Amino acid sequence: MAVTPQPGIMEIDLYVGGKSHVDGVENVLKLSSNENPFGPSDAAKKALERAALGLHRYPSTDHAGLRAAIGEVWGLDPARVICGNGSGELLMLIAQAYAGPGDEVLFTEHGFAMYPIYANANGATPVIVAERDRRIDVDALLAACTERTRIVYLANPANPTGTMLGEAELLRLAEGVPDRAVLVLDGAYAEFVEGYDAGKALVDRFDNVVMTRTFSKIYGLGGLRIGWAYASQGVIDVLMRIRGPFNLSAPALAAAEAAVRDRAHTEKCRSENARLREWMAGALAELGVPSDTSTANFILARFASEEEARACNEYLAAQGILLRYVGGYGLPDCIRITVGDEASCRRVVHAIGQFKGAS
Repeated sequence: MAVTPQPGIMEIDLYVGGKSHVDGVENVLKLSSNENPFGPSDAAKKALERAALGLHRYPSTDHAGLRAAIGEVWGLDPARVICGNGSGELLMLIAQAYAGPGDEVLFTEHGFAMYPIYANANGATPVIVAERDRRIDVDALLAACTERTRIVYLANPANPTGTMLGEAELLRLAEGVPDRAVLVLDGAYAEFVEGYDAGKALVDRFDNVVMTRTFSKIYGLGGLRIGWAYASQGVIDVLMRIRGPFNLSAPALAAAEAAVRDRAHTEKCRSENARLREWMAGALAELGVPSDTSTANFILARFASEEEARACNEYLAAQGILLRYVGGYGLPDCIRITVGDEASCRRVVHAIGQFKGAS
């Protein structure tokens, strides 16, 4: 008898990340993975260098230093913070802890491609909920909740659309989600929104709301894989029981602690991203390529058709400009463009202008 995997695993389509190279092309500009063009802060890089002196030692198991720094910067109780190998590990741990065969996991139609993978990997049923004009529809989400619903994943700001729910709509969703279900506010891009608490107030008010964050975006530490979550003490206790004891390396912990404390670098990245995002969106709109107002570090450029979007993506790739065609997210006429530094933004706009015949 052949060895067979657990139910749901063979339903998973392999995740495909953004491309990073083009055969035969030098000077490749990668704007396909929403990376921070300014990289990590100098403080984080120096902390990483110092940590290299102790590579023969195991890392801490309680992540106390990083949790304390996160608590200090974001005004949270460190005891209710859990750290993971990117926010992805924490999103998976939530699925392992709260969803299984017979349960349903909800997410929206243009949501992060990993959400159905987390559901299927644990034998749960993924349920896709329609959006409205590339925006999360709270009424549709609440209507989709059933007695089998155990998790609702919600990226806010959303990827790849860049749109987000306001505080009033988030509160309405949190109030309406069944108590037996976990509402997960995936805040990978939260730091790019000035004044947004990423769901902190909701976590403090509702025991079934969890907020996740990452160091891969605004902090520029995607290569180290660090994330964290904030939740009620009951949820944290559950997740701690299944988290691996050494899931974060000592260098990653040191770099992340320095990064989160360097508020000046974070603010510089946020303000520059906002400036260049607005400029690029406006410049593309003048070329006949509109986009919704983005609150993240990318814009979702909309073309006249799937054919035009594919052709433009291929045209730019041939020039070494790598963007993210998002047909797999149910957006066949769109390309997601990471906001790079100023030279990168100007290069991609110029190239799209050439493609559109505007130069």
